[in-house]
Amino acid sequence: MDNGHKTGNGVSTAICGTAPVPAEEIEAICAQFGNDKHRMLDILREVQDRYRCIAPATMDHVAAATGLTRIEVEGVASFYSFLSLAPKGKVTIRLCDDIVDRFSGVSEVACVFEEELGLKIGETSNDGAFSLEYTPCIGMCDQAPAAMVNDIVLTKLTPETARSAAQALKAGRSAEQLISERFEALTPSERALHMVDNNIRHAGEVLLGPVPEDAGLAKAATITPTQIISAIEESGLRGCGGAGFTTGRKWRFAASERAEKHFVICNADEGEPGTFKDRVLLTERPHLLIEGMTIAARAVGAREGILYLRGEYVYLRELLLQVLEERRRRGLLGKDILGVKGFDFDIRLQLGAGAYICGEEGALISSCEGLPGEPKTRPPFPVNRGYLGYPTVVNNVETFCHAARILDKGAAWFNAMGTEGSHGTKLFSVCGDCLNPGIYELPYGHTVRELLAMVGGEDAAAVQVGGPSGTMIARDSFHRKLTFDDLATGGAVIVFNGERNVLEIVEYYMSFFVHESCGYCTPCRVGNVFLQKAIQKFRKGLANPEDIDYLKDLSGTIIETSRCGFGMTSPNPVLTTLKNFPLVYSAVIKPSKDGIRDTFDIQSAIDGARKIAKRRSYIFDKDFTQ
Repeated sequence: MDNGHKTGNGVSTAICGTAPVPAEEIEAICAQFGNDKHRMLDILREVQDRYRCIAPATMDHVAAATGLTRIEVEGVASFYSFLSLAPKGKVTIRLCDDIVDRFSGVSEVACVFEEELGLKIGETSNDGAFSLEYTPCIGMCDQAPAAMVNDIVLTKLTPETARSAAQALKAGRSAEQLISERFEALTPSERALHMVDNNIRHAGEVLLGPVPEDAGLAKAATITPTQIISAIEESGLRGCGGAGFTTGRKWRFAASERAEKHFVICNADEGEPGTFKDRVLLTERPHLLIEGMTIAARAVGAREGILYLRGEYVYLRELLLQVLEERRRRGLLGKDILGVKGFDFDIRLQLGAGAYICGEEGALISSCEGLPGEPKTRPPFPVNRGYLGYPTVVNNVETFCHAARILDKGAAWFNAMGTEGSHGTKLFSVCGDCLNPGIYELPYGHTVRELLAMVGGEDAAAVQVGGPSGTMIARDSFHRKLTFDDLATGGAVIVFNGERNVLEIVEYYMSFFVHESCGYCTPCRVGNVFLQKAIQKFRKGLANPEDIDYLKDLSGTIIETSRCGFGMTSPNPVLTTLKNFPLVYSAVIKPSKDGIRDTFDIQSAIDGARKIAKRRSYIFDKDFTQ
């Protein structure tokens, strides 16, 4: 068997370097994580970081150490985009290819890197020194174009700064030295702030204004778990990831489940293009986040927690580990927290590896369990049977931070802000065609027009609220309010001026959904490919009137038959623009000559979806023969 790797210019290199990786080194990595199959993602990330790929022999050793089959290990290794079965360069440069980055000039930046490194996008150099590739949104849309160079983030790139970076890397400087010559001497917090500007444009009363240290946790330690849950319920706090489920109700459901263990998981996998609010909280308010998780643990009876950090935020790993260790030293994590007998809780950090679908709570739990990040069938819901089959509360960063502040200041204080049904404040991640992109903490209830005035986006022609899975609105809807009952959003607000092509944006978002589908179910895996191809027809001026109905019918089928929220929202770029920008579609339609719509090559689309989802065809054969 040829275990070599073909680089972009056809040169073969030995798998994972010039020599096989000794079995004892792989065994040592597995032992570092207790040979625990549920820590598979940690094991494979460590292998990837050390050896730049996960070789076939490596998977055999990992399988043997963890009691799994080789195919089970490969299923994880092939699922996540930051893991690779072929060698990556010692320096891997991932350029963010989000639509905001595209409009900000990432293609020019890419050309400079290609020229300086002698590579094309998607290639690895002959000597294994460099890999150059595109990656979906890395959470830096307020400072695009951006890139990851190994674990280092570069923002606000220009052709000039890209050339300087490429030349420095070729000359042997490390990625860290691109940030600071004294990078190693900086604290984890200083390193993060040197790399990324948090762009806090408006600090509100709840999260980004003055926050007393652990006041909420101190209060929680003096009252019963039931009283904690009641306070959260009375506050009106709803989940801040977009769905808006009542937080106190979720906690009560989990607490009422009789089980040997309960778990609390923080979803810090904000992969929705255009969203970066949790990135700011993780940097500015990490203690508040852990405080909120600890309060939730007391409320539901959990002793163990997981902070799931998206792989693109690896630059924050050391900061968060430092915060966790500090809180252990201060008696704020661990055994008998704040001296309260039996109040035991600790948190482990789980780093993701590049999979948008893991923002869905079932897929996130699967990932924490060491599995491919595939959504779980519901019911049962995570509050009934979640992580490892135990009752599990999953909330995002912003929700936990709010919970800590509610315990400190009281339910009535929080409930009085915002509007009926949308209480408190919300962090809005604003980017795109505006003068002041960044984070705005505002009470719920502001109109889109009011927000645009704050951010310097008055010439907007379209606004994407809630990221690609949300709603794109036109000027005639700018009076609508940013609330759960009108325009709900996990935080993303993307501004587009009149020079932008709406269909180009829609096609990009559909390509994003095609790329990020876990591939489990046919409607999502194949249907989104068809939607993307249909939008391409409109862009080429080849669509006819019947194609409008086709878009609507296909979107409805995907929504009704998909297994999880991914497929239920992926047609939104098409549906919301059909509704709010009908003239954009009608302007490019050609009259139908015979009333017969052009058909798509289904087998070609299926094959493409298989490759994108990185799954074996035999997994799908049964689906397509029924």
